[in-house]
Amino acid sequence: MFTSVDDVSARLAGTGYLASPAVATTVFLADRLGKPLLVEGPAGVGKTELAKAVAQVAGARLVRLQRYEGVDESRALYEWNHAKQLLRISAGRDEAWDETRTDIFSEEFLLPRPLLTAIRGDDPKVLLIDETDKADVEVEGLLLEVLSDFQVTVPELGTVTATRRPFVVLTSNATRELSEALRRRCLFLHIGFPDAELERRIVRLKVPGLDAALAESVVRVVGALRAMDLRKVPSVAETVDWARTLLALGAGTLDETVVRDSLGVVLKHQDDIQKAAAKLDLDAV
Repeated sequence: MFTSVDDVSARLAGTGYLASPAVATTVFLADRLGKPLLVEGPAGVGKTELAKAVAQVAGARLVRLQRYEGVDESRALYEWNHAKQLLRISAGRDEAWDETRTDIFSEEFLLPRPLLTAIRGDDPKVLLIDETDKADVEVEGLLLEVLSDFQVTVPELGTVTATRRPFVVLTSNATRELSEALRRRCLFLHIGFPDAELERRIVRLKVPGLDAALAESVVRVVGALRAMDLRKVPSVAETVDWARTLLALGAGTLDETVVRDSLGVVLKHQDDIQKAAAKLDLDAV
């Protein structure tokens, strides 16, 4: 998909995703080496958005497996359309079971889920496995199998092998340690909070109507909040939301009144808001 690291930076920027040199380099290598990309970092720094931007750049279909409690192997790989199978069995009561069984376990009754969908067909795809750290051990083992060989075995139909490998992005908030086996199969990228210059650029890109001086003030104050001992420090997503809030309020500066009235946009816990209101010194920021 990409010819160089600079090509990655330029084309991602064209989608509105401003990548640091480390991000652009790792994306280029993942594409060139055909390796899955494991992206870790706090929530709201752009891990999921990176996969979406790569898909947009490549003109690829984004296939997303969202990890949450209750997602098992069948929901990740494939399921059979049981309702349709029952109708077919009812309609063929006079048939021999062997004939019916061959029919109901055919492609017509198969419901592909994200992992199977991602490795079927020749069209370009980006497979996003979101919040991998929420996967249980069984599903992580399944990911190891799929990411090793890019093939899936459906007992009734045989083995499906990818003719065109998807670009794979796994995201993690590092709420638990992923296995070393899974890490070995991936290139690793940590996306932390951007430096002030990059964050200013992101704010100006996402909130084009915001005054440059106010954008700089927002980034400085958010940086001061991140330096505090808070339950949840603001991420880039909150910085952008705050900038949009100030624009909507018609605020020209970040004074104490504006900050106090809008801290709930950037901080998500009452004790964090109280601590920030008590400790934040705008004159020193």
